[in-house]
Amino acid sequence: MKLITATQVRFGIVGIGNTLVDVLGYALLATVGLPTFVANFISTTAGMLLSFTLNRNFTFRAKDGDIRRQALLFFGVTAFGLWVVQYLVIALVGHLLTGVNLLVPKGAAIVVGLVWNYLLYHYVVFRHRPVSPVPGAAPVDSA
Repeated sequence: MKLITATQVRFGIVGIGNTLVDVLGYALLATVGLPTFVANFISTTAGMLLSFTLNRNFTFRAKDGDIRRQALLFFGVTAFGLWVVQYLVIALVGHLLTGVNLLVPKGAAIVVGLVWNYLLYHYVVFRHRPVSPVPGAAPVDSA
C-alpha cells in the first residue's frame, strides 16, 4: 500500500493552486481599495470555483458524474468544512492549549479541514459509481 497516492498528490497541487488564487486575488483586490469583506468574498469564491473544476477534472477525474449534484455537494462540504469544522477545531485546540499563538489552532484546523475535504470529495462528492450494463437499470456494485 502506498503511503501517498497519485490522487492525493494531485489534491495537494490543486490545493496550492486555489490557495494562491485566493491569497493573490485577495491581496490585489484589497490593494485596489475594495472593502475587506468584498475582496475576501470574491477571492475565496474564485478559489472554490477553481478548486471544484480542478478537483472534478484533474484530481478525482470524475467528469462522467452529474455536475449539478457534484457542485452542490462540493460547495456544501467545503463551506461546512471552512465554517463549522474549522471553527470547532480552532475552539477546541484554543481551549486545550491556552496561551499558544493564535496560528496554532488555525493550523490544526487547516490540517483537519484538508483531511475532511479529501475524504468527503473522494468518497461522496466525486465517488466513482459503477456503470449500469442496461440503460435505466440500477448500477451493479461489484463489492
